[in-house]
Amino acid sequence: MPDERWLIVGLGNPGPTYAGNRHNAGFMVADVLAARIPARFKRDRSRAEVATGRLGEHPVTLAKPLGFMNLSGGPVAALRSFYKVAPDRIVVIHDELDLPFGVIRVKTGGGDNGHNGLRSVTTSLGTRDYHRVRVGIGRPPGRMDPADFVLRDFSPAERKELPVLLELAADMGEAVAARGVSAAQNDFH
Repeated sequence: MPDERWLIVGLGNPGPTYAGNRHNAGFMVADVLAARIPARFKRDRSRAEVATGRLGEHPVTLAKPLGFMNLSGGPVAALRSFYKVAPDRIVVIHDELDLPFGVIRVKTGGGDNGHNGLRSVTTSLGTRDYHRVRVGIGRPPGRMDPADFVLRDFSPAERKELPVLLELAADMGEAVAARGVSAAQNDFH
């Protein structure tokens, strides 16, 4: 239904210290989508930065929760309640260790794979049945702790490819809202 609102959430950590971190891939994609609307993010009482507009024929609310990654769920649940958005109209965009850098996948539901942001969103929504755009960041080198790896900036080589990757992830999020997960998977996988 064209008039039903979509909630698209980019996960990340707030503040300039984390801006270029791998863990902020979701925030970066949300920024690309906001530029497409075009709309600016503004602080909202839901404890998120929010931008509203239309992607194609669909009204959309873009959000970047302002708490740290493991507290992302509260703002997402607050926005879902305020806009009365069903879980099947929520897209969460996040970094994914289990995909190589440059690979993006779309899916509905599933576990959190140790991702604290997804765990928080799932707990706060009370369901896993929301859509995900998974932005591959790769595995940490050697014996590096994954928690340290996700809080590092992308490498210089990765930063050269990052703009294309972010645009593709934004395309996938937009395709989910426009045509559904199956169509997005057929188009991009």
